Amino acid sequence: MDELATEETFSFEGYRLDRRAGGLFRADQNGVLIPIALGSRALDLLVLLVRRHGDLVSKDEIMTAVWPEMIVEDSNLPTQILALRRVLDRGRSNGSCIQTVAGRGYRFVAAVRYPAAEAHLGRSSMITDGHGEDRVPDSSAQFTIDVGARWRLLRSVLGGVRSLRRLAALLASAIAATVGTVLFLGVSAWWLWPATKPSPAPEVTAASSIPQPLVAPRLSIVVLPFDNLSDDPDQRYFADGITDDLTTDLSRIPDMFVIARNTAFTYRNRPIDAKQIGREVGVRYLLVGSVQRSGNQVRVNAQLVDAESDAHLWAERFDGDTTDLFALRDEITTRIAVGLNLELTAAEAARPTEHPDALDYIFRARAIMNKPPLRDNYTQAISLFERALTLDPRSVRAQSSLASVLAGRLLNNMTDSPAADLERAEALSEQAMASSPGSPLVHLAKGQVLRARRRYAEAIPEYEALLASDRNWVTAYFYIGDCKLYTGSIEETIPLVERAIRLSPRDPFQLGIWYLRIGSVHLLQSRIDEAIVWLEKARNHSPALSIIRAFLAAAYALKGETGRAAAELAEARRLSSDGRFSSIARLKAAQYFGVPAVRALYEATYLVGLRKAGMPEE
Repeated sequence: MDELATEETFSFEGYRLDRRAGGLFRADQNGVLIPIALGSRALDLLVLLVRRHGDLVSKDEIMTAVWPEMIVEDSNLPTQILALRRVLDRGRSNGSCIQTVAGRGYRFVAAVRYPAAEAHLGRSSMITDGHGEDRVPDSSAQFTIDVGARWRLLRSVLGGVRSLRRLAALLASAIAATVGTVLFLGVSAWWLWPATKPSPAPEVTAASSIPQPLVAPRLSIVVLPFDNLSDDPDQRYFADGITDDLTTDLSRIPDMFVIARNTAFTYRNRPIDAKQIGREVGVRYLLVGSVQRSGNQVRVNAQLVDAESDAHLWAERFDGDTTDLFALRDEITTRIAVGLNLELTAAEAARPTEHPDALDYIFRARAIMNKPPLRDNYTQAISLFERALTLDPRSVRAQSSLASVLAGRLLNNMTDSPAADLERAEALSEQAMASSPGSPLVHLAKGQVLRARRRYAEAIPEYEALLASDRNWVTAYFYIGDCKLYTGSIEETIPLVERAIRLSPRDPFQLGIWYLRIGSVHLLQSRIDEAIVWLEKARNHSPALSIIRAFLAAAYALKGETGRAAAELAEARRLSSDGRFSSIARLKAAQYFGVPAVRALYEATYLVGLRKAGMPEE
């Protein structure tokens, strides 16, 4: 490999990439280098792309270099690309610095410089912008070296010289001959062609060598090693496995910055000073915990700590049987990750911000959508996502999130403009898909739009892709179960919804809808008593959902409790925005009942019950 290509220090667009110094840095207005939090895989990927700047790097090459001798999910690569773009493209007005070549790979297109090579050669170095044009950042006159294009051309002219040492040897021998001298002078004159000297990259100064307080990203966390409280010290592997899995799972949450495991493990067996650790690694939150195993029982405690105030924001305890140890570990880490996602989103949304940007509005909207499904909550969330899009019209997060909420409002019968909502949601979903086809949020948005369009079979692969990117997106289990019902696989619905409930047993937004779906399936299968139990739980959790009231009215009527049935039907009519519960005919026109086999079940149970509750035919 070329000597320049093996450099470990690169500069581009205000960033400095230095593997030996610990990763990626960005210069502040004083030239001080501030570390940027990146996971180890994202860092390896960035080094590879920067080394090959301007060249197309295939997906196979990337997978081999970044995940050597490992079998990993295909979604890992777009996830890491997305993490890099979140950092590197912030404030960039001319597209992403990482270009996607559909079906082939990726190309790093930002201008790259080599500070070490500049110091060695005594002049600045410049590389093309990936489109064949030199990019010069300022106007001070000096010599420029197009390290990429000119070095590759010179190497070709000189017969494939592979390193600077071999080039020096070749030139030294050529000077002894007249022809060699002419060649040397000609090449040297071309090489030193005068141009404009670019501004030097910020160097590490004496001031910057002093540890500086790290700027904590808004949604940032370090998972400290979980303590092993078991009598057997050999059980530490289980505690370490919990720590590793949580680090991985939390890194999949959109907009989340998670400190890499190797850094986190340097705090093992050290007293926990939340404020100090937060300053040292540059995070706002710490996750601490312990694991205690006794016989076949395991207890895991986890606590979320605010690194700025040292306040405990959330705590949870998990008990389980070790019969299937790996399944237990997966369930515990998923439940912690899901719970933390809710708590961290709420905490970030509650932080006062004098001048909110697009991400602030996204956090606030997400926090609202973690509340019970009410008309006002949908309205507020949509307004906040709209503000985010106004500030950043190209934000894939805002586009896909707004599409999901618009479709969700329609699916929950809480919109006065269903056609307009669906049309807008579809347009936003397509726009986001064109920009970032690998994003989990994009798959969610497309799945929601397809479900709102009653294209359930097509929606299932979108939700499955969402789970492939992030196994902790528990709502996807419910969405798949819902699609299974309407496509005829009714026996698969309840297990999928129960899986979602088990992983997120306190979900503030979705729980009522999940209870409803289990109750409705019991009703369709004529298990009336079980249906009433689940439907009452759904009503208690989400009393404003008209469809819950309608199903409960049908169940009560089939049970013979006509008074209660009539009361629930009246509430369903009052809460509905489109009058669908005024008659059987209007309900059939407004609500989809699935494939013929499932439609027959609705006719025999749900509609019969509504008629008994007092709903007229017309």
